Amino acid sequence: MNLPQWEQGAELPAQTYRVTRADLVAYAGVSGDHNPIHWSDRIATAVGLPGVMAHGMYTMALGARALTAWAGDPGRVRAYGVRFTRPVIVPDDDTGVDVVVRGVVGPAEAAGVRIELTVSCGGSSVLGRAGALVALDAQRASADG
Repeated sequence: MNLPQWEQGAELPAQTYRVTRADLVAYAGVSGDHNPIHWSDRIATAVGLPGVMAHGMYTMALGARALTAWAGDPGRVRAYGVRFTRPVIVPDDDTGVDVVVRGVVGPAEAAGVRIELTVSCGGSSVLGRAGALVALDAQRASADG
């Protein structure tokens, strides 16, 4: 791991993930969440949504995916939490929509560094209070896990 990357205030490279309706169908299959607001425009709009929305846990998982990319090892992510603030609306086309994850290194602790995440879609934040604790030392991460 490149330690200067983990200095407080450092901005981690943005990670962009394309989300399509096919991704939502696949996620529904593995998660067991087959709620029609995640695949049917008719149902989503009938309940007051602007369209089909991605599963909140799928959006949260994209943040975790960025964390593991930055950390280089999923075992280094020691804690992760978010609040769901805005849905990711996924159009019914082959293009989908981009979710962008950015991170800023916060203060160091004995167990690692705090990372503040910004997860957005179309320029709007979709997760609030998104943050994580990432272990800097791979040996410590596996020993504590």
